[in-house]
Amino acid sequence: MPFPEKYRRTLVKSMPFPFQAHEDANSARKLTPEERKKKKLAKLQEDTSSGVNVSVYRVRDLTNPAQKFKVETNAKQLVMTGCVVLHGDLNLVVVEGGPKQQKKYRILMMRRIKWPSAVEGAAPGSSGCQLMWEGVVPNRNFGPMQFKTCPTEQMAREYFRRHGVEHYWDLAYSQSVLEASEET
Repeated sequence: MPFPEKYRRTLVKSMPFPFQAHEDANSARKLTPEERKKKKLAKLQEDTSSGVNVSVYRVRDLTNPAQKFKVETNAKQLVMTGCVVLHGDLNLVVVEGGPKQQKKYRILMMRRIKWPSAVEGAAPGSSGCQLMWEGVVPNRNFGPMQFKTCPTEQMAREYFRRHGVEHYWDLAYSQSVLEASEET
């Protein structure tokens, strides 16, 4: 058939009433833009009544604005809560959400974002991003994703203490101290 779309149109016009009824039923079921938005949001938001999945990532270098944008925007698009604490070469990304959201965010952090190598001359597979901890907690500890710059270690720990999760900072900080001592 040389013109399939033209042929289809002539067929549709020549078809009797049932085709028009079918088209009318489809248009009646069509969601309004507001209903579509609600449906999409409902698909993204997961039931966290039994617990909230939390992941803590440690990133060596988060100075690239494009990488910051990806970290923040993807968390917001996936309707996740959390924070990014910037402190020298120890940047902590904490995200809270459901299991599907965590899976998508883990793929972003570990595969999709091309982090600078952890150390100059390091193994080709090494990354500047590490998953420090993941688990389930009873309630969310943070609000919408936000960045917090902490010039001192004490300020960073205090920030996490205010949210009741200073152990996230302790874990990442002790791990970075251990790695620094191994490098020397």
